[in-house]
Amino acid sequence: MRARIRDTEIYFDVEGMGLVPDGPTMRERPVAFVLHGGPGGDHSGFKPGFSPLAERMQLVYIDHRGQGRSAKGDPATYTLDENVEDLEALRQHLGLGRIVSIGTSYGGMVAMAHAARYPDSVSHLVLVVTAAHAGFNDRARAIVAERGTPEQIRVADQLWNGELTSLEAVRHYYAVMGPLYSVTHNPEAGRDARLRTLHEPAALMQAFRPGGFLRGFDLRPELPRITAKTLILAGRHDWICAPEFSEEIHRLIPGSDLRIFERSSHSIRADEPQAMFDAIKGFLVY
Repeated sequence: MRARIRDTEIYFDVEGMGLVPDGPTMRERPVAFVLHGGPGGDHSGFKPGFSPLAERMQLVYIDHRGQGRSAKGDPATYTLDENVEDLEALRQHLGLGRIVSIGTSYGGMVAMAHAARYPDSVSHLVLVVTAAHAGFNDRARAIVAERGTPEQIRVADQLWNGELTSLEAVRHYYAVMGPLYSVTHNPEAGRDARLRTLHEPAALMQAFRPGGFLRGFDLRPELPRITAKTLILAGRHDWICAPEFSEEIHRLIPGSDLRIFERSSHSIRADEPQAMFDAIKGFLVY
Protein backbone atom coordinates (compact mmCIF):
# COMPACT_ATOMS: atom_id res chain seq x y z
CA MET A 1 0.00 0.00 0.00
CA ARG A 2 1.05 3.57 -0.59
CA ALA A 3 0.32 6.85 1.14
CA ARG A 4 0.86 10.22 -0.49
CA ILE A 5 2.04 12.40 2.37
CA ARG A 6 3.98 15.62 2.57
CA ASP A 7 6.16 15.80 -0.59
CA THR A 8 6.55 12.05 -1.21
CA GLU A 9 4.85 8.67 -1.40
CA ILE A 10 5.54 6.15 1.36
CA TYR A 11 5.15 2.42 0.89
CA PHE A 12 3.79 0.42 3.81
CA ASP A 13 2.48 -3.09 4.33
CA VAL A 14 0.21 -4.43 7.07
CA GLU A 15 0.33 -7.78 8.86
CA GLY A 16 -2.16 -9.02 11.45
CA MET A 17 -5.69 -8.17 12.45
CA GLY A 18 -6.56 -4.83 13.97
CA LEU A 19 -9.85 -6.10 15.42
CA VAL A 20 -10.04 -9.60 16.90
CA PRO A 21 -12.99 -11.56 18.29
CA ASP A 22 -13.02 -11.63 22.09
CA GLY A 23 -16.13 -13.40 23.35
CA PRO A 24 -19.19 -11.26 22.54
CA THR A 25 -17.07 -8.25 21.50
CA MET A 26 -14.36 -7.22 19.08
CA ARG A 27 -11.13 -6.13 20.73
CA GLU A 28 -8.79 -3.61 19.10
CA ARG A 29 -5.14 -4.53 18.98
CA PRO A 30 -2.39 -1.90 19.16
CA VAL A 31 -0.79 -0.79 15.91
CA ALA A 32 2.99 -1.01 15.65
CA PHE A 33 5.11 0.86 13.11
CA VAL A 34 8.16 -1.26 12.21
CA LEU A 35 11.11 0.82 11.00
CA HIS A 36 14.04 -0.63 9.09
CA GLY A 37 17.70 0.23 9.29
CA GLY A 38 20.32 1.32 6.84
CA PRO A 39 19.65 3.90 5.72
CA GLY A 40 19.39 2.51 2.25
CA GLY A 41 17.57 -0.74 2.99
CA ASP A 42 13.91 -1.67 3.13
CA HIS A 43 11.42 -3.51 5.35
CA SER A 44 11.83 -6.91 3.68
CA GLY A 45 14.38 -8.14 6.23
CA PHE A 46 11.62 -8.26 8.84
CA LYS A 47 9.63 -10.81 6.82
CA PRO A 48 8.77 -13.45 7.86
CA GLY A 49 10.81 -13.11 11.06
CA PHE A 50 8.56 -10.54 12.74
CA SER A 51 5.34 -12.44 12.03
CA PRO A 52 5.12 -13.81 15.62
CA LEU A 53 4.57 -10.23 16.83
CA ALA A 54 1.38 -10.08 14.76
CA GLU A 55 -0.16 -12.33 17.40
CA ARG A 56 -0.17 -9.33 19.77
CA MET A 57 -0.43 -6.28 17.49
CA GLN A 58 -1.09 -5.12 13.97
CA LEU A 59 2.25 -4.55 12.26
CA VAL A 60 2.77 -1.73 9.77
CA TYR A 61 6.06 -2.19 7.90
CA ILE A 62 7.36 1.07 6.44
CA ASP A 63 9.98 1.88 3.81
CA HIS A 64 11.65 5.24 4.52
CA ARG A 65 11.38 7.88 1.81
CA GLY A 66 13.53 7.18 -1.23
CA GLN A 67 14.12 3.61 -0.10
CA GLY A 68 12.62 0.23 -0.84
CA ARG A 69 9.28 0.69 -2.59
CA SER A 70 8.73 4.26 -1.43
CA ALA A 71 9.04 7.01 -4.02
CA LYS A 72 12.46 8.26 -5.04
CA GLY A 73 13.18 11.96 -4.74
CA ASP A 74 15.91 14.44 -3.99
CA PRO A 75 18.55 12.57 -1.94
CA ALA A 76 19.08 15.77 0.05
CA THR A 77 15.71 15.01 1.70
CA TYR A 78 16.76 11.50 2.76
CA THR A 79 17.46 12.58 6.33
CA LEU A 80 16.49 11.63 9.85
CA ASP A 81 14.44 14.80 10.35
CA GLU A 82 12.43 14.16 7.18
CA ASN A 83 11.90 10.51 8.17
CA VAL A 84 10.53 11.65 11.54
CA GLU A 85 8.06 14.02 9.90
CA ASP A 86 7.04 11.32 7.41
CA LEU A 87 6.37 8.93 10.28
CA GLU A 88 4.10 11.40 12.05
CA ALA A 89 2.34 12.30 8.80
CA LEU A 90 1.69 8.61 8.05
CA ARG A 91 0.29 8.08 11.55
CA GLN A 92 -2.15 10.93 10.98
CA HIS A 93 -2.92 9.79 7.40
CA LEU A 94 -3.95 6.36 8.72
CA GLY A 95 -6.15 7.94 11.41
CA LEU A 96 -4.24 6.29 14.24
CA GLY A 97 -3.97 7.30 17.86
CA ARG A 98 -0.92 6.45 19.90
CA ILE A 99 1.20 3.80 18.23
CA VAL A 100 3.79 1.25 19.24
CA SER A 101 7.07 2.17 17.52
CA ILE A 102 9.64 -0.55 16.85
CA GLY A 103 12.88 0.74 15.34
CA THR A 104 15.96 -1.29 14.49
CA SER A 105 19.41 0.30 14.01
CA TYR A 106 18.81 3.48 11.95
CA GLY A 107 15.09 2.83 12.36
CA GLY A 108 15.66 3.11 16.11
CA MET A 109 17.16 6.56 15.62
CA VAL A 110 14.06 7.65 13.71
CA ALA A 111 11.77 6.04 16.29
CA MET A 112 13.38 7.70 19.31
CA ALA A 113 13.49 11.11 17.62
CA HIS A 114 9.81 10.77 16.71
CA ALA A 115 8.88 9.71 20.25
CA ALA A 116 10.78 12.71 21.65
CA ARG A 117 9.27 15.25 19.25
CA TYR A 118 5.75 13.82 19.28
CA PRO A 119 5.40 12.27 22.75
CA ASP A 120 1.61 12.13 22.54
CA SER A 121 1.83 9.95 19.42
CA VAL A 122 3.66 6.96 20.91
CA SER A 123 2.49 4.65 23.69
CA HIS A 124 5.33 2.10 23.58
CA LEU A 125 8.82 2.41 22.10
CA VAL A 126 11.10 -0.52 21.26
CA LEU A 127 14.66 0.42 20.31
CA VAL A 128 16.74 -2.41 18.87
CA VAL A 129 20.54 -2.13 18.40
CA THR A 130 20.70 1.62 17.93
CA ALA A 131 22.53 4.77 19.06
CA ALA A 132 21.55 8.33 19.92
CA HIS A 133 24.50 10.25 18.50
CA ALA A 134 27.25 10.24 15.89
CA GLY A 135 29.85 8.82 18.28
CA PHE A 136 28.84 5.34 17.20
CA ASN A 137 30.83 5.86 13.98
CA ASP A 138 34.23 6.27 15.63
CA ARG A 139 33.53 3.40 18.02
CA ALA A 140 32.55 1.15 15.11
CA ARG A 141 35.74 2.01 13.25
CA ALA A 142 37.77 1.07 16.32
CA ILE A 143 35.94 -2.25 16.66
CA VAL A 144 36.50 -3.12 13.00
CA ALA A 145 40.19 -2.35 13.44
CA GLU A 146 40.28 -4.77 16.39
CA ARG A 147 38.11 -7.60 15.09
CA GLY A 148 37.92 -7.24 11.34
CA THR A 149 39.74 -8.94 8.52
CA PRO A 150 41.72 -6.75 6.11
CA GLU A 151 38.82 -6.92 3.63
CA GLN A 152 36.29 -5.94 6.29
CA ILE A 153 38.45 -2.97 7.29
CA ARG A 154 38.66 -1.95 3.64
CA VAL A 155 34.94 -2.06 2.87
CA ALA A 156 34.08 -0.39 6.19
CA ASP A 157 36.37 2.46 5.15
CA GLN A 158 34.39 2.66 1.89
CA LEU A 159 31.24 3.25 3.94
CA TRP A 160 32.68 6.19 5.86
CA ASN A 161 34.55 7.57 2.84
CA GLY A 162 31.31 7.79 0.85
CA GLU A 163 32.44 5.27 -1.76
CA LEU A 164 29.50 2.81 -1.73
CA THR A 165 27.80 4.55 -4.63
CA SER A 166 26.62 1.53 -6.63
CA LEU A 167 24.27 -1.34 -5.91
CA GLU A 168 27.10 -3.80 -6.51
CA ALA A 169 29.34 -2.04 -3.98
CA VAL A 170 26.61 -2.01 -1.33
CA ARG A 171 25.86 -5.70 -1.81
CA HIS A 172 29.55 -6.52 -1.59
CA TYR A 173 29.80 -4.48 1.62
CA TYR A 174 27.03 -6.47 3.32
CA ALA A 175 28.38 -9.79 2.05
CA VAL A 176 31.84 -9.06 3.48
CA MET A 177 30.57 -7.56 6.74
CA GLY A 178 28.01 -10.30 7.39
CA PRO A 179 30.09 -12.16 10.02
CA LEU A 180 30.34 -8.95 12.05
CA TYR A 181 26.63 -8.19 11.83
CA SER A 182 25.61 -11.65 13.08
CA VAL A 183 27.34 -14.10 15.43
CA THR A 184 25.48 -16.94 13.70
CA HIS A 185 26.15 -15.64 10.17
CA ASN A 186 25.46 -18.25 7.49
CA PRO A 187 26.00 -16.83 4.00
CA GLU A 188 24.02 -19.58 2.30
CA ALA A 189 21.05 -19.42 4.65
CA GLY A 190 20.83 -15.64 4.30
CA ARG A 191 21.37 -15.46 0.54
CA ASP A 192 17.71 -15.18 -0.48
CA ALA A 193 17.03 -12.50 2.15
CA ARG A 194 19.96 -10.45 0.87
CA LEU A 195 18.68 -10.72 -2.70
CA ARG A 196 15.18 -9.64 -1.64
CA THR A 197 16.45 -6.42 -0.10
CA LEU A 198 16.10 -3.32 -2.28
CA HIS A 199 19.24 -1.31 -1.52
CA GLU A 200 19.46 2.42 -2.22
CA PRO A 201 23.09 3.60 -2.26
CA ALA A 202 22.12 7.30 -2.38
CA ALA A 203 20.35 7.02 0.99
CA LEU A 204 23.25 5.14 2.56
CA MET A 205 25.77 7.72 1.37
CA GLN A 206 23.58 10.67 2.40
CA ALA A 207 23.92 9.34 5.94
CA PHE A 208 27.49 8.04 6.21
CA ARG A 209 29.64 9.99 3.73
CA PRO A 210 31.89 12.75 5.08
CA GLY A 211 29.47 15.48 6.14
CA GLY A 212 26.55 13.05 6.07
CA PHE A 213 23.75 13.59 8.57
CA LEU A 214 24.70 10.58 10.72
CA ARG A 215 28.22 11.95 11.10
CA GLY A 216 27.08 14.83 13.32
CA PHE A 217 23.63 14.13 14.77
CA ASP A 218 22.92 14.11 18.52
CA LEU A 219 19.53 13.13 19.96
CA ARG A 220 20.69 12.98 23.57
CA PRO A 221 19.24 16.37 24.60
CA GLU A 222 15.82 15.24 23.32
CA LEU A 223 15.60 11.83 24.97
CA PRO A 224 14.33 13.00 28.40
CA ARG A 225 11.19 14.26 26.62
CA ILE A 226 10.14 10.72 25.74
CA THR A 227 7.09 9.64 27.75
CA ALA A 228 6.41 6.33 25.99
CA LYS A 229 7.07 3.13 27.87
CA THR A 230 10.46 2.15 26.43
CA LEU A 231 12.33 -1.13 25.91
CA ILE A 232 15.94 -1.05 24.67
CA LEU A 233 17.54 -4.18 23.19
CA ALA A 234 21.28 -4.48 22.49
CA GLY A 235 23.67 -7.17 21.26
CA ARG A 236 26.74 -7.74 23.39
CA HIS A 237 28.93 -8.25 20.29
CA ASP A 238 27.40 -5.50 18.15
CA TRP A 239 30.16 -3.83 16.14
CA ILE A 240 28.32 -0.84 14.66
CA CYS A 241 25.98 0.15 17.51
CA ALA A 242 28.00 -1.15 20.44
CA PRO A 243 26.02 -1.91 23.63
CA GLU A 244 27.37 1.12 25.50
CA PHE A 245 25.20 3.28 23.24
CA SER A 246 22.10 1.40 24.36
CA GLU A 247 23.22 1.78 27.97
CA GLU A 248 23.48 5.52 27.38
CA ILE A 249 19.97 5.68 25.90
CA HIS A 250 18.70 3.75 28.91
CA ARG A 251 20.15 6.37 31.26
CA LEU A 252 18.54 9.21 29.33
CA ILE A 253 14.99 7.91 28.76
CA PRO A 254 13.06 8.05 32.04
CA GLY A 255 11.82 4.67 33.27
CA SER A 256 13.21 2.72 30.31
CA ASP A 257 14.13 -0.97 30.43
CA LEU A 258 17.35 -2.36 28.95
CA ARG A 259 18.20 -5.91 27.92
CA ILE A 260 21.55 -6.94 26.47
CA PHE A 261 21.59 -10.21 24.51
CA GLU A 262 24.85 -11.96 25.35
CA ARG A 263 24.99 -14.17 22.24
CA SER A 264 24.10 -11.53 19.66
CA SER A 265 25.73 -8.96 17.46
CA HIS A 266 23.84 -6.30 15.48
CA SER A 267 21.26 -8.78 14.21
CA ILE A 268 19.54 -10.07 17.35
CA ARG A 269 16.69 -11.33 15.18
CA ALA A 270 19.17 -13.71 13.52
CA ASP A 271 21.25 -14.63 16.57
CA GLU A 272 18.60 -14.95 19.33
CA PRO A 273 15.22 -14.52 17.63
CA GLN A 274 13.01 -16.33 20.13
CA ALA A 275 14.49 -14.50 23.10
CA MET A 276 14.05 -11.18 21.31
CA PHE A 277 10.40 -11.80 20.46
CA ASP A 278 9.68 -13.06 23.97
CA ALA A 279 11.16 -9.83 25.36
CA ILE A 280 9.06 -7.65 23.07
CA LYS A 281 5.85 -9.61 23.67
CA GLY A 282 6.39 -9.50 27.42
CA PHE A 283 6.93 -5.76 27.25
CA LEU A 284 3.81 -5.01 25.22
CA VAL A 285 1.14 -5.86 27.74
CA TYR A 286 -2.16 -4.04 27.22
